[in-house]
Amino acid sequence: MQATTRLQIPAARMVAGQRRSGLLAVRSLGPRARPGVVQKRYIQSSPQTDRQDTITRLLYSIGTKREVERHLRIFSSSSHPSQPAKFAVIKVGGAVLSDLDELALSLSFLYRVGLYPVILHGAGPQLNEIMENEGVVPDYIDGIRVTDAKTLQIARRVFMEENLKLVAALEKLGTRARPITSGVFSADYLDKDKYGLVGKITKIDKRPIEASIRAGALPILTSLAESNEGQILNVNADIAAGELAKELEPMKIVFLNDKGGLFHGVTGEKLDVINLDEEYDQLMKEPWVKYGTKLKLREFKELLDHLPRSSSVAVISADSLQKELFTDSGAGTLIRRGYKLFKHDSITGIGADRFRQVVHDRDPEVLSGYSSVTEVLNNLGKSPYTVYGDEPLDVVALGALNNVIDNVFDKIKKDHKKLFWTARADDEVVPRQWHWERAEGSFTRNGRSLFWYGVNKVEEVEEAVKTFEQNGRIERVYLPVGPSAKPAGAAPAAAASVPSGKRDYSTLARKAFGSQQQGFGVGRRGLSSSTMSTNLASLANGRGESRGYATAAAAPEQQPKRVALIGARGYTGSALVKLLGEHPGLELTKVSSRALKGFELEGYTNRAGQKVIYEDLQTEDIEKLEAAGAIDAWVLALPNGLAARYVGAIEKGRNSASPSTRANNGKGGVIVDLSADYRFKTTPQSPFAASASPELTSVTEEWVYGLPELYGRQSVRDAARVSNPGCYATSAQLILAPLVEEGLLDPQAPPTIFGLSGYSGAGTVTLDPETPGGRPRSAPKKTGESLGGGVLGYSLTDHIHEREVGWHLAKLAKGSTGGGKEGVGFIPTVAPWFSGILMTASIPLSKRLSAKDVHNIYSARYAGEKLVNVFSLNDKENKDLGRTGGVMPMLADIEGKQGWSVGGWGVHSGGKRVVLVGGLDNLLKGAATQCLQNVNLALGLDEFAGIPAEEKM
Repeated sequence: MQATTRLQIPAARMVAGQRRSGLLAVRSLGPRARPGVVQKRYIQSSPQTDRQDTITRLLYSIGTKREVERHLRIFSSSSHPSQPAKFAVIKVGGAVLSDLDELALSLSFLYRVGLYPVILHGAGPQLNEIMENEGVVPDYIDGIRVTDAKTLQIARRVFMEENLKLVAALEKLGTRARPITSGVFSADYLDKDKYGLVGKITKIDKRPIEASIRAGALPILTSLAESNEGQILNVNADIAAGELAKELEPMKIVFLNDKGGLFHGVTGEKLDVINLDEEYDQLMKEPWVKYGTKLKLREFKELLDHLPRSSSVAVISADSLQKELFTDSGAGTLIRRGYKLFKHDSITGIGADRFRQVVHDRDPEVLSGYSSVTEVLNNLGKSPYTVYGDEPLDVVALGALNNVIDNVFDKIKKDHKKLFWTARADDEVVPRQWHWERAEGSFTRNGRSLFWYGVNKVEEVEEAVKTFEQNGRIERVYLPVGPSAKPAGAAPAAAASVPSGKRDYSTLARKAFGSQQQGFGVGRRGLSSSTMSTNLASLANGRGESRGYATAAAAPEQQPKRVALIGARGYTGSALVKLLGEHPGLELTKVSSRALKGFELEGYTNRAGQKVIYEDLQTEDIEKLEAAGAIDAWVLALPNGLAARYVGAIEKGRNSASPSTRANNGKGGVIVDLSADYRFKTTPQSPFAASASPELTSVTEEWVYGLPELYGRQSVRDAARVSNPGCYATSAQLILAPLVEEGLLDPQAPPTIFGLSGYSGAGTVTLDPETPGGRPRSAPKKTGESLGGGVLGYSLTDHIHEREVGWHLAKLAKGSTGGGKEGVGFIPTVAPWFSGILMTASIPLSKRLSAKDVHNIYSARYAGEKLVNVFSLNDKENKDLGRTGGVMPMLADIEGKQGWSVGGWGVHSGGKRVVLVGGLDNLLKGAATQCLQNVNLALGLDEFAGIPAEEKM
């Protein structure tokens, strides 16, 4: 055991920051509900005073009475008749409006206790859906919706409808609400030529808002603005909410989304706190902070820089609104300015006089008369120490849990891989549960607890505490060993050291997944060492006897990973079921289809020899399965636009479970989505996704785009959410990528791709059973007969795959930092065969190349890729390998095959245009096979497990 390093505070000392009102408390206790938490809330009609008292008592179920009453008192005093809108601005994301009952209940709670938030809502998902139905393709530039007259007409209608729905839902609960759809925001054109009818807010008229509150009604706003000429202009709801908050300067700023916060793009963990002054610059450099997330953080920083330092922004779900407002722990993600942190090896770094004053004013031991300031300073110099804190000294070294201690200890934890700390059981400032959740082991006796992490062996624990005692580092009462050793032959120490009615006890806990947790439970004394070890083996009891706790066990038989398939009825689902039936490490445990509920899944038997029965899984079922850690991988094989509600349920279930309960060693069930909903990092190229509206995308965790051959495998291995590429898009990217990477595309003449796909790509429709009560039937939407033996073009411009290809290929371009777009023209057609895509790409080049040059580039790029076939330049050589079309891939070369093939190698006589032919089976490498690659990688399995081996043709 190396010599311990003192963390600024001697023996039994803590320099603590004063606990503030709790309005900015940032540590979420997590989604574990306390006993008695009201899950379903019902508001009964009764006299106003009784109702307010009843609602107040209900709030006690989510926090202590002291917390609730303190927050109510502060909020109630925040507004004055002259400024009635000072309580809160709540921005409601469009996806949240889909659960109107929950939202209305949450807002009604506030109304019933006499609080009047200003509510502004978006309607992005609803607008996208109506625009798609009316044949209007959403268009975005820089994340801003380009708004023409047709789009604005639809937007006004949608905003009005959603606004009135929310008002009606509130009025139904007896909560007065007033729709305010105009008259608040004045704006100029943001850039008329570029964005169309999009506004930049220039002025805010508070009068309609304040009049609503004075009349006893909640103001419900939309984000539409008006120019000086009376032209209605569209304004992003997030931006409008920020401008509104700047004008009103409310105590609370809340953004409601369906995810419940912001999430780390690598670990998948929810971010409890973001301290902008300390973390913003580093966060913006993180590779997972891109596009919408980066834009959102930038907007939050700009907003908070404009407001008093005490202001904060909370990103939460609607059902967590009360917890955020009325408890110190809060909910979701809290973003605040905070202060920069420091680390010094001496108190001279912060000034001895300042430090002395902090000890005098705030150290509990000094305040209680236990020690003097002089004793603290004298003891401090007896051993090495480090001072950590923030600029205003709200926290110094290890202090009381407040709204910045997490950041302070995060800095400490980077320096010390092993730590012991102590706390008293009657400590009212730091909840004991908070300590236990962050410790890997603890010992409690006589109302005192010793906590630690990073210790692996019993001997190491015993040696450490003996050293602490010998050096006088901590008091005897905190130590888990008995009194000092007696001379040989002396009677063993009795349990008398433990007062009657107090028993010794200890806890053991494994480190949670993703060891770098935000924050740390702190006590009044901190001791650390710098060696690295993991997990805990055993402790010694209060009588000095060793008691071992075994942590090693025989390795269990490898259990298969459990897969749930949502939307198993279609062709892609059937192809995936067939592959899973032969997979050595996966087992299909849940299949969901509303039409086939109760029927057997054909073509699949589990390892116990039993058939799997279709269920109609609802979001509540999915949430429970994820919370219980019952599913390792969720595969969503749904039509475009339907994934968001299932993704939300999965993430809600994951967030409600402790890391030890979650599947995949705390990672939770991974999601692989086969729709187009999450294939883009920002909203513009994904009009289908219900959760991809501008106000939502930037506050959701980013998805990894799962095309391993091009964008790497490690990102998929680390991912919790993977978006499976489209079938056309997979082939198009594979056919263009080698030339993009070499910088060989002509920037003035984008490539053109013509695709022919079998009619299975059009999907299926459900037919009534042939007999009453029989099994519903599936039929293709298109057939060879319906095509008359010919081909049918569709979506001849602006196809979603065209955007997808250009968006992702931009990341491969030389000098690209991502976020751009490679121009590409794509023309899809349906052909009269069942499955298989043949794609011809005409690619202008930036310099002259020969066919051999091009072939060499592709051979080198795809060398070693198991699922890529690069055809030879020699026609006979190809035919000898069974390639029916020689140098040109044909349907027989790709239909029913697991991989992708490329050939053709036609180069124009001028040498500056190449024509290539690529192909794959749209149900396999274009969907199911690629999905299985991504599932395997995300679960830590062999990438090609379960994929039939094929000889390279």
